[in-house]
Amino acid sequence: MRTPRAELDPRYSSEGAVPPDWAETEALLAASELFWISTVRPDGRPHVTPLPAVWQDGALHFCTGPQERKARNLADNPHVALTTGTNIWNKGYDLVVEGVAARVTDDGRLRQLAAAWEAKYGGFWHFEVRNGCFHHGPGDAFVFSVAPDTVFGFGKGEPFSQTRWRFE
Repeated sequence: MRTPRAELDPRYSSEGAVPPDWAETEALLAASELFWISTVRPDGRPHVTPLPAVWQDGALHFCTGPQERKARNLADNPHVALTTGTNIWNKGYDLVVEGVAARVTDDGRLRQLAAAWEAKYGGFWHFEVRNGCFHHGPGDAFVFSVAPDTVFGFGKGEPFSQTRWRFE
């Protein structure tokens, strides 16, 4: 597991603000139920959509159907940003995870992730594992892992803060 280096940006932080411990930030990532993923279409336009994700072993994991826009975008450009937080100005903590989405195809690893999805989200998110994919209801889903290159944290309300964690 890579340990990030935290940098508080004083330009956007209240006096006396300090960066949260990485363990606190990981706990927020693990507890967050909804993320917004940003990918890039082949013509360069952005694509943003909400999805559930699981934080496990130092990475965010999400799934998508092979024919969905985000999967098609990732085939051309695997760089993503996943965001989570609240839409309240002066309360809560927002996070942005930037990295490269890598497809997970190992059936053993996929079974571990399927169990994590169901434990976090309940039986609606029960997946079978077949041929390097999740299988659920209407068909297969590709699973991707995003080990962060950079994570940004935005503390809202006093003290306001902006922290960047860099992974080396």
